[in-house]
Amino acid sequence: MSPPGTVMLVGAGPGAADLLTVRAARALASADVVFYDALVCEELLTLAPTATTIFVGKRAGRPSMSQETITRLLIRAARRGQRVVRLKSGDPFVFGRGGEEALACARAGIRYEVVPGVSSALAAPAAAGIPVTHRGLASGMVLLTGEPEDTWRQVITDLTPRTVTVVMLMGLRKRAALADAMLARGWDPATPVAVVFAATSSAEARVFTTLGELGTVAFPTGTVGAPGVLVVGEVVTVAHQLEALAAELEGVA
Repeated sequence: MSPPGTVMLVGAGPGAADLLTVRAARALASADVVFYDALVCEELLTLAPTATTIFVGKRAGRPSMSQETITRLLIRAARRGQRVVRLKSGDPFVFGRGGEEALACARAGIRYEVVPGVSSALAAPAAAGIPVTHRGLASGMVLLTGEPEDTWRQVITDLTPRTVTVVMLMGLRKRAALADAMLARGWDPATPVAVVFAATSSAEARVFTTLGELGTVAFPTGTVGAPGVLVVGEVVTVAHQLEALAAELEGVA
C-alpha cells in the first residue's frame, strides 16, 4: 500500500483487464483518487472501489485536458494527503508522458512511484503472432510515435533498411507518410506489414499488407476510431507461418 500523499504512475497494460500487473492492482485497491486515460479498460476502475475516478484522457483531434492541468491536479491531490493513481494505458514511460509527470512530482517535493505496464508496442505484435525480434529476421526493433512527424522521419532516414522491426504507435493517420519515407530510404515495397487494432481486447482486429500498399489498404469498418499499432518488417511472416501450422493441425484433428 502506498503512503498518503503519493502519486503512483501506473501502467494499465495494452487493453485486456487481466494483463494488469499485481502491483498495479494493489495500487488501485489502495487509491483515494484515480486519474485515468482514454484507452484504459474501464473494468479496471472496479479495482478501486473507494476511489474517486476522474477521466483525463486524450485522443487525437478531440478536445482534452491539457497536460499542465493534469499535472497540477495530481500534485494538488497528493498535497491533500491522498493516495493518487495516474492510470495510463500501456506503460507510463512509453509515449505516456509519465516522465514529465514524474519530474513534476519530484520538483514539487511529492513522493511518486512508477508501476510499469505491458506496452502495446510489444503486446500488439505478440497478440498477432509477431515476435518483434526473431533470429535471422530482426535483431532489434525501433519504436516510433506518429507525432511529431519530423522526429520519426529523421529516424527512418538514419535507419538501414531491413535491419530491424519498425513499430509505430498512434500512427494510423501517418501510415502513408511512413510508407513513403521508408520506401524512399530503400525498403522493399514487398516488406510485410501488420496493423493490429484494439490489441488484446474483444474487439481486436488485424490487417496484413505490404509496405507498398500500406498507404491505400482498406481497414475493416469496425476498426474506425480504434487504436492501432503498425508493425513493419520480415518478422510479420512468422504470424503467417503460425497460422499455416495451426491450419495443418486442425486438418489432422
